[in-house]
Formats: sequence, C-alpha cells, structure tokens
Amino acid sequence: MPRYFFNVYSDDDSVEDLRDDEAAWHQATIFAGEVLRDVDGRFRPGQQWSLGVTDQTRKPIFYINVGSRKMK
Repeated sequence: MPRYFFNVYSDDDSVEDLRDDEAAWHQATIFAGEVLRDVDGRFRPGQQWSLGVTDQTRKPIFYINVGSRKMK
C-alpha cells in the first residue's frame, strides 16, 4: 500500500498509508477541514495556511492553500 505524507506548513508532518491518490485527496480534504474547523477565530486577515501531500518518494501530489485578506 502506498504511503502519503501530509505536510502542514509551519507544523509537523503527518504520514498515512493509503490505497491510491484518490484516497490521499479524500484524506487531505478531511484533514484540512478538521484543522480549519479548530482554528476557532485565530486565523487572521493576511495569514496563509497550506497542506501539501507527497507520495512515498516525496513527489508532490496535491496542494491545498487557504489565504485570507481584508478587503478595503
């Protein structure tokens, strides 16, 4: 079973053994949703949050980026 690495930039890596890229994408969106749900008002305008998913050879597979900005 292939191994996928979930790299939250500015945090620790998480590693999952999953059946394929589609399963990795599914898990990445669940993980991103859980992390963002727990932000609880601490994510401020001008901040960025990113999640990169790489395969077992560390080849990038997916990238989720969330940014915020205050409109003038």
